[in-house]
Amino acid sequence: MKKMRKVEIYDTTLRDGAQTEGISYSVEDKIAIAECLDRFGIHYIEGGWPYSNPKDREVFNYFKNHPLKHSFLVPFGSTAHPSKKVYRDKNLLSLLSAETQYVTIFGKSWDLHVRDALKISLDDNLRIIYESVRFLRKKERKVFYDAEHFFDGYKHNPSYALKTIKAALEGGTELIVFCDTNGGTLPRELQSILREVKQKLNLSSFGIHCHNDLGLAIANSIGAVEEGCIQVQGTINGYGERCGNADLISTIGILQLKMGYQVIPSKKLSELAEVSYFVSEISNMAHQNSQPFVGKSAFAHKGGVHIDAVIKNPTCYEHISPYIVGNKRRFLVSELAGKATLVAKAKDLEFDLDKKSSQARKLHRLIQNLEKKGYQFEAAEASFKLLLQRELKKYRKFFELLGFRVIVEKREDNKLISEATVKLKIKGTLQHTASEGNGPVNALDNALRKALEGIYPSLAKMRLTDFKVRVLDEKSGTAAKVRVLIQCQDESESWSTIGVSENIIEASYNALVDSIEYKLLKDTDTLKKPT
Repeated sequence: MKKMRKVEIYDTTLRDGAQTEGISYSVEDKIAIAECLDRFGIHYIEGGWPYSNPKDREVFNYFKNHPLKHSFLVPFGSTAHPSKKVYRDKNLLSLLSAETQYVTIFGKSWDLHVRDALKISLDDNLRIIYESVRFLRKKERKVFYDAEHFFDGYKHNPSYALKTIKAALEGGTELIVFCDTNGGTLPRELQSILREVKQKLNLSSFGIHCHNDLGLAIANSIGAVEEGCIQVQGTINGYGERCGNADLISTIGILQLKMGYQVIPSKKLSELAEVSYFVSEISNMAHQNSQPFVGKSAFAHKGGVHIDAVIKNPTCYEHISPYIVGNKRRFLVSELAGKATLVAKAKDLEFDLDKKSSQARKLHRLIQNLEKKGYQFEAAEASFKLLLQRELKKYRKFFELLGFRVIVEKREDNKLISEATVKLKIKGTLQHTASEGNGPVNALDNALRKALEGIYPSLAKMRLTDFKVRVLDEKSGTAAKVRVLIQCQDESESWSTIGVSENIIEASYNALVDSIEYKLLKDTDTLKKPT
């Protein structure tokens, strides 16, 4: 078998992706995404800029005690401040404090930026590039040097742009990463410049970092690989400032399935869609139906002629099998999607499910109906496990809801009060409790815990770490259906659950109950592989 060529993937979702309008990651979000990408097999995960962002420092501190298993965690920063000695520069010192094997720094390639942004001489810029890289190398760090605005710089002043690269190389950088920071370079320009630079500098390997302001970030990244690039930087789903970065989901699919490069472990390619959906949910961003490879519509067929042809031979209208990337084929007229993905997912969760069984057919219909209602289980695996437990008759009921009530009152003194009352039956005993909270959902959570913790004390070790709400039908306004995603954590793991309803309190309640039930099932060891 012919050995596949390798290209390394460098993910910057947690930094560049976090600059997307509408995205604000918590520390827990960043940790969850990093762990997801680590399982997926991404080579390098840029954890953020520890000097500029306290949350990023917390992320790096967390991973000192919980190291990634497959990926290298990389901190990001700039070259030293022009007025600082490198050994006193807080930005560079913060990179060292992250205690990682690799670090990434960026420097100015475009003389316009040196004069107008840094307001220093061109020679001083070359000095700080060299000294910054050299300092980090002496501290035994492997350095990736991001040549910011390189293509614009080269087009305006090629001689100086090359000098900046030479300074980084002389400092001892591990890899030069050429950046199309403004995203305005055409593929033919980019490839032509790379060919010239390789020849002038005798450069055999390099990386690429493209922005999508012309909608060409993926095309430019692929073009760079054709010119010898060994590291592609980008973000999951193309998140990033302005028009975003190169979408790593599509880039991985193209490189591995169309060009014969090994970028992630082959067995992980079927998780491509799951990773895409997971990051979109954590980012609280609607997943794009038309996204190549993984979008809901990527393998959806509506025209009668198309459907007839695909039933006879899927290759007629599909460039790959959707199942290779974890997606599924959809016939919009008759909804004949297969059960392969469901069965595979059940197997991953250690549930044996025969694709031909009535059980599988019933479960498949249930999932389809729930998806139509707005459920999305990619980022709510705990709810999916509970669903399997219930449908496969492995479920243990810990309590029964008899009713709940939530009151929000704004009083004359302008004080806002939220109070929840729940009535439960627990092991044959009626529990009727009330509690206040910072808001209606918090009050409901407190009332549930008040009723349950006396009988299930382990719930005291569980805490809610994130709460997200997405409107599913904007046209309905305040009457729209919403999807609530809740993340919880105890001393050993974190998990996510989901609830959907036209009533945000009911959706929140359903997600809360799933979180509690998952914790109780986990503690009683009932989530083991069914016999």
